Amino acid sequence: MAWSTPTLRQVRIMIRDDIMAALSGAVLIGNSVMRVMSDAQAGLAHLVLRYIDWLARQFLPDTAETEWLDRHGDIWLVNADGSVGRKPATLATGIVILTGVAGTIVASGTQLEGVDVSYETTEQVTLGSDETHVAVRALDGGTAGNLEADETLSLIDETFGIDSLATVVVLEGGVDEESDALLRARVLFRIQRPPMGGDADDYVAWTLAVPGVTRAWASPLEMGMGTVTVRFMMDALRVADGGFPNASDIADVKAYLDIKRPVAVKDFFVEAPLPEPISFTISNLDLDGASTRAAIEVSVRAMLHERGAPGYARNGVPQEAQVIYAAWVSEAILNSAGVNYFDLIMEDHLMPSPGHMAVLGSVAYA
Repeated sequence: MAWSTPTLRQVRIMIRDDIMAALSGAVLIGNSVMRVMSDAQAGLAHLVLRYIDWLARQFLPDTAETEWLDRHGDIWLVNADGSVGRKPATLATGIVILTGVAGTIVASGTQLEGVDVSYETTEQVTLGSDETHVAVRALDGGTAGNLEADETLSLIDETFGIDSLATVVVLEGGVDEESDALLRARVLFRIQRPPMGGDADDYVAWTLAVPGVTRAWASPLEMGMGTVTVRFMMDALRVADGGFPNASDIADVKAYLDIKRPVAVKDFFVEAPLPEPISFTISNLDLDGASTRAAIEVSVRAMLHERGAPGYARNGVPQEAQVIYAAWVSEAILNSAGVNYFDLIMEDHLMPSPGHMAVLGSVAYA
């Protein structure tokens, strides 16, 4: 039977009944000293019970609040950068173009300013007669430090011989601090799947320890007997690319896994999942409109995020290509705001290979 904290009224009744029993059935009349004292005692008892109920939730990582969840993380998790617990925000790094009088020295630590984040140069350079590339890094962690090419930064302190504006070549790699949801999932994964000396779950846990990685899968046998293939996603850092990692991300993950993995693995591969668009047609949609269509796309994307995977084992057979069932898509559409009925035109979609992972393709309306 599940425990729930008694209400104040229930506690008050229990205290009154206990006092009356102790007094051989005496009646507590309204506003009597004994009645007032019993109600005051009930209030204190109820407060203690509520605190115990709250404290009990903090002792388990699946219900713990942020501060206590961090304690669970500090106990169970070690990250790729050597920190423990919640993965910290990382600094964006990259290259900007500076111009000015040829021969002018730009000192390391020269600060530039963007809209939301400040930056500093990480090397000393001498300006040439044309554009000069300079390495920079953000001074504040998080995705706000990532900028698109051709955006501009301005020098915080104007320096003779250096133009006040710098042009971004590339600024990326900034990752926000790990969210409660992702931290909780990693803690539970670590508890439920303890280290086994290099099994598939260990590869997943190691990959998730790398900054920016939000989902990961390990596939033994995908590339042949004695091999291990790891695929992963970076849903926040590479949101512009649908969460799929780039070559630099893959190299970083592989470098860390090479440190952690058993040396006995014959061949080891780190790859990005291969996107496989899922397209379908919806007809006879009630209350068809822009808001309803937008809600449908959000719901289907969320379903594919939850269910999609590049490869999985079923009935003891590893590395089967996944199937995205039409029933899954239908359920996601029905759960969308404003949808009461519709007809879905779609067949179950088999991934072309175990490395492919479903993403939302085109949605047609008839």
